[in-house]
Amino acid sequence: MFSDLETKLNNLPDKPGVYIMKDKNGKVIYIGKAVSLKNRVRQYFRAAGHTGKVGAMVSNVADFEYILTDTEVEALILECNLIKKHRPKYNILLRDDKHYPFIQVTTGEEYPRVLMTRKIKRDNHRYFGPYTSARAVRDTIELIKRIFPIRSCNRTIQEGQETGRPCLNYFIGQCWGPCQGNVSKEEYRKVINDVCRFLEGKQEDVLKDFRAQMAEAAENLQFEKAAALRDKIQAVEKILESQKIMSTSMEDQDIMAFYQEANQTAIQIFFVRSGKLISAEHHVLEDTDGMERKEVVSAYIKQFYANSAFIPKEILVPDNIDDRQAVEKWLSSIKRSRVYIRCPQRGEKYKLIKLAEKNAREGLMTYNRKAEREYARTTGAVQELQEALNLADRPIRMEAYDISNTQGTHSVASMVVFVDGRPAKKEYRRFRIKSVQGPNDYASMAEVIERRFKRGLEERRKLKEEGKDYSMGKFSSFPDLIIIDGGKGQLGAALSSMAKLDIDYIPTFGLAEELNELYSKENSEPVTLPKNSNALHLLQRIRDEAHRFAISYHRSLRDKNNLHSVLLDIPGIGQKRMKKLIKEFSSIEGIKKASLEQLAAVEGMNRKAAEELKRFLGN
Repeated sequence: MFSDLETKLNNLPDKPGVYIMKDKNGKVIYIGKAVSLKNRVRQYFRAAGHTGKVGAMVSNVADFEYILTDTEVEALILECNLIKKHRPKYNILLRDDKHYPFIQVTTGEEYPRVLMTRKIKRDNHRYFGPYTSARAVRDTIELIKRIFPIRSCNRTIQEGQETGRPCLNYFIGQCWGPCQGNVSKEEYRKVINDVCRFLEGKQEDVLKDFRAQMAEAAENLQFEKAAALRDKIQAVEKILESQKIMSTSMEDQDIMAFYQEANQTAIQIFFVRSGKLISAEHHVLEDTDGMERKEVVSAYIKQFYANSAFIPKEILVPDNIDDRQAVEKWLSSIKRSRVYIRCPQRGEKYKLIKLAEKNAREGLMTYNRKAEREYARTTGAVQELQEALNLADRPIRMEAYDISNTQGTHSVASMVVFVDGRPAKKEYRRFRIKSVQGPNDYASMAEVIERRFKRGLEERRKLKEEGKDYSMGKFSSFPDLIIIDGGKGQLGAALSSMAKLDIDYIPTFGLAEELNELYSKENSEPVTLPKNSNALHLLQRIRDEAHRFAISYHRSLRDKNNLHSVLLDIPGIGQKRMKKLIKEFSSIEGIKKASLEQLAAVEGMNRKAAEELKRFLGN
């Protein structure tokens, strides 16, 4: 241990605060809080036998800093903020909060909407979450829109003002159409309050109101309205049927269980609202070996609720945590009402913990099985491919090329990139064939390969002169393996372009579509992979992706050309007006749906041209 580190340890104050561990490069590697900095920090260096993550952290500490606070609760808040800022290597870390989806009810607007968002802001809107599944959020929002007649558009709407033509949701009865100025803020706000109650888990209250409204509508002989309310009631009842009664206390609870195995900790949370299980989430934390379960529980609670839009009255955990009172005070200050963290040892609540623990264990097994399958189809398949093709190096970056055209028109090419067996979509590139006339896939492939690598070599030269890394260019990263979609002809065309640029050292194979044979310049006989091979399945995914990307680009060019042809046939529509119309409405369908006023308002258009356009398109 360095002498200056020993001196710092001897001078630590016996006060609450946060300590910040750093490595030899000055990088923050661990952040913790303590009631007594003197006692807590010294434990790391005085105690022997640290293992796992803690042992690795201590062995890498070269220096530390600390920040004093007045109370343990202040230290806890500061610890959470610093962990979020620095993301230290040896702290237990959840995914960054920007990755968590929330449901946002834009109550700060005159006519609120229900949206999915990944960030909570300090505004007048309400947030529900976080959720680990974006699909669950989208499904919930779709269900809400079916039950409640709220708007989906992003228009700025003011009470009593009409803001243009209503959308389809208005005509099919899924939106009241506040854009038509026919809904008061008070009426609309009542619906939004119901939406918030629904998201809070108070579906039975909403159901009670719907039943009363249905009875009133039936009594007033408003049978269509009564039928619509009946359908909504059935939708809510279906949700309630799927919600299991978990607690007779009818309180809001979060039930947490943790299951540790090797270096992993699985966490299962049951969200209970008004005694009913409304949802559940599962997380897996890696590299938790050598850590006590109560330490994992404490770290998880702090990070999870720091990003949560709702904190229940009661949180049930399997182990008492050392800083329980400080965490309770912190959570209570956020919720603005009393929050309890309890560790039941018997009774109904203990059984709920055990049920969650059973799910945590099953969830970890499922997680690992999925991880094994994913490894086999990606990294494992890449290793298998290296052996099958007798490559000197593992082909981490693979590029595949495909040509698409219709009888030689709108010829295009795609370049898709897979890194370690996974698609890297930001690296995809597409090309319009420039020098080839007619359906000549060989010449087209030669052109694309030459353009791609010529551009790459130019970028490499410039980046080298500027002292920058090759990964900073659009084409300067070269592949470890090239796959050409096609047989010997396409392969030969690609190799001729590569030889011209002196880059024929990159392993390149042609993949025949029907027989799944791989051709190369080194071997007269093709390499055939077994049909159940992970390597073959990976190549098929790469080829299919290259084909899909090429086809989608070709189709977009063809559709754009057809759109141009239709518009230019209309009297009074020239190139400039055509471009403005396409920019504004995107498609013929969009133009057809537009009103006469909307068409006339497009830059460069006038009412006469708009009338001619509407007449020509038949509406």
